[in-house]
Amino acid sequence: MTTKSKSRALDGKACSSPFLSSPHHQRLITKDGRCVLQSPSGSWCESLRRAWILALQDPWGLLVNLRWRWTLLAFCSSFLAHWLFFACLWYLLAHLNGDLDVQDHDAPPEGHVVCVKYITSFTAAFSFSLETQLTIGYGTMYPSGECPSGIALLAVQMLLGLMLEAFITGAFVAKIARPQKRAAAIQFSSRAVVGQHLGQTCLMIRATNVLQRPLVDVKVSAVLYAEREGQALHQTSLGFYLDDLGQQACPFFMFPLTFYHPLDHQSPLYPALCEGSSTHFELVVFLSAFQEGPGDSCKKRTSYLRQEIEFNCRFVPALGFDSQGRYTVSTQHFSTASSNEPMNKDCVGQTNSDDCNRMESGC
Repeated sequence: MTTKSKSRALDGKACSSPFLSSPHHQRLITKDGRCVLQSPSGSWCESLRRAWILALQDPWGLLVNLRWRWTLLAFCSSFLAHWLFFACLWYLLAHLNGDLDVQDHDAPPEGHVVCVKYITSFTAAFSFSLETQLTIGYGTMYPSGECPSGIALLAVQMLLGLMLEAFITGAFVAKIARPQKRAAAIQFSSRAVVGQHLGQTCLMIRATNVLQRPLVDVKVSAVLYAEREGQALHQTSLGFYLDDLGQQACPFFMFPLTFYHPLDHQSPLYPALCEGSSTHFELVVFLSAFQEGPGDSCKKRTSYLRQEIEFNCRFVPALGFDSQGRYTVSTQHFSTASSNEPMNKDCVGQTNSDDCNRMESGC
């Protein structure tokens, strides 16, 4: 089958397919990359218990992945619970040692050793626990060197307090330093297009870097989830390429790029698109890159269903020039457009060469 005939076949099959306008399946991955896979069926109590068990098994991952409001709440509540717990222990020590019955801690009865001076109430015990944990210095309340149980409890509180501070501080640093927010600046086109690229029929998607900070070593890959006999979702990998770079990574990502996948007979998408198959599929696209400064990796993903693929179309150029000859990116041309749509005179540059060839017929 020639390239032109394949293009007409794609256009004809797409227009006649009822799956383009009436989807019967929910998507596996949302457009912003979130997984919407349903949890195993069962009672609400059982699901909640399972969630708590998994959370306790991975407290670090739970704290790092929480929203900031919940992270701050966990920060405050953990320290408050730590202070209250040891305030109870200091108050219990004062009660068992008989310090609460001593009227004057400066002149205790003969033979009586006050473990902590002036702990006469639970409020005083909480204040002493707070002073101990924050190392702000003791005032009138201080532990006695002649009370071994008090010294042991003081050491335990300091050790557990240091561990808690290290854990919380590390989680805050990891949450701030993770590149998830940087990946939010990467955007995919809402729809994919099938059209001509370098003389062959290809599936094309577009990605852009919204921030002016460039990304390096950009790679795009995809996984096709399709229904097969005896298997609900069969996974097949697809390769996406950029211009003439082949499988090499794009060294610099600072303007919109169009990645293509050839729709030849070896492509897993060819039977679904060219042969008019009604099998449901979902194409999940993955983009990985590195930040130029710190070198941290960031990843972004999205998905395309059958009805989100436009046939016999192309992407309108998004990189152009202003009146002074400087490169500019037009965000309004980032979406998909028909090959017969007139070009904006102010946007005459090509992001890359994917749109050089016009289709013979419009969408």
